[in-house]
Amino acid sequence: MTKTDNPIFDLELKIGMTLYETDTPGVKGILRHRPEDFYVEEISDIQVSPVGTGNKSLKYLVFELTKNNWDTNHFLKALSNSLGISHKRISYAGTKDKRAVTVQKMSVYDVSEEALNNVSLKDISIRVLGKSQNPVALGDLDGNLFKITLRNIDFSPEETLRMAEKTTLEIAASGGVPNFFGIQRFGTKRPMTHLVGQDILSGNLEKAVMRYIAESYPDESEETKAVRNYILETNDLKGGLAKMPDHLGHEKALLNHLIAYPGDYKGAFMVLPKNLYTMFVHAYQSYLFNQIICKRLEAGLLLNRAEIGDIVCYRRGKIPDPDRLETVDAENREGINNLLRRKRAFITAPLFGSETPLAGGIPGEIERSVIEMTGFSADDFKVPAFPETASKGLRKEILLEVEPTFLAAKDDDFPEKTALTLHFSLPKGSYATTVLREYMKTDPLDMS
Repeated sequence: MTKTDNPIFDLELKIGMTLYETDTPGVKGILRHRPEDFYVEEISDIQVSPVGTGNKSLKYLVFELTKNNWDTNHFLKALSNSLGISHKRISYAGTKDKRAVTVQKMSVYDVSEEALNNVSLKDISIRVLGKSQNPVALGDLDGNLFKITLRNIDFSPEETLRMAEKTTLEIAASGGVPNFFGIQRFGTKRPMTHLVGQDILSGNLEKAVMRYIAESYPDESEETKAVRNYILETNDLKGGLAKMPDHLGHEKALLNHLIAYPGDYKGAFMVLPKNLYTMFVHAYQSYLFNQIICKRLEAGLLLNRAEIGDIVCYRRGKIPDPDRLETVDAENREGINNLLRRKRAFITAPLFGSETPLAGGIPGEIERSVIEMTGFSADDFKVPAFPETASKGLRKEILLEVEPTFLAAKDDDFPEKTALTLHFSLPKGSYATTVLREYMKTDPLDMS
């Protein structure tokens, strides 16, 4: 249902989030006043052997990384430089936020414990766990544990607690919150990764590259906006490269390639890390997924009660398994809703791709209405112009189970204000900001 008492902000509208699950007023406040306010630790069960084992097949050194205010890709570059190896020999289970304190597991191929222990990088701690025959790979985690502090809240600690309690009760009554893809998926200051993905799907790689390089947004620095606007207005790539700030490394890499190989827009994208250039189409899929959740709620359909035609998935161990799907019909609906109540099944929606199954009934009508508005077909997701970004698609659960606990106290950083600290865990592929927005109900830029 659409909420009228709490404003939906322009940035959220741009990424398909048009409502809240809870009616309660938000505490507002700010997130990430300092990196320590956003703590995230991977939940995983990666098995290792002691470093001293004589098994020569154990080529991967597994370690626990704690980093403070580091971007994952920048850390990989710094670590590979320190070790004198290719960054391709380092692997990890999932990327983590930059402005945060994060604890995660990684592996490095054919490097000694001594060499890794000798790495010295500011605000980085490395603890060797053991050796493995296999690398830590993307997805090798069950979820993440969060401890997050919201600061500069205008309400007293007592009133903040009451507000948080009401929000938590509403979340519990709904079984969780909408499993939206958060603003990090799209870009906080430049919410446009999904638009680049849309350009790629349409086959217009020139537009996609130039959007990424030259489309400016109001919340960027004046220097950055000026150089983007210069390139957009003049198409002077060499002049734009000379003006481009050093921190825009991806844009500079694209410009360097286009100057050396004019018109090779696909090649320009492929100088970027693969996880970045494939992210664009994934972001567009995420944008459509957010819209489906909202349209479902607007139609009066719940996220934890199946309708005829819904497609559900089942739990595998601790997490939902999108490969175990079943369609709801008149005969199995009651049984499936019983499983939903017991949190052993989850209603899903599509991340549209070339082979994604769609629901039937009213849920299916919603899904088809969203994809039809895009003008794309399943074949478009094979991306003939850039097949390296093709996606078969999948279905993903629409409800994010979460059971936050919280504590409110006087804010040490802002006198006369309150700080609210929340603890919760989430399955992999979920966004903490989708939980926090239900408590804060504030401009997403205060959550960046």
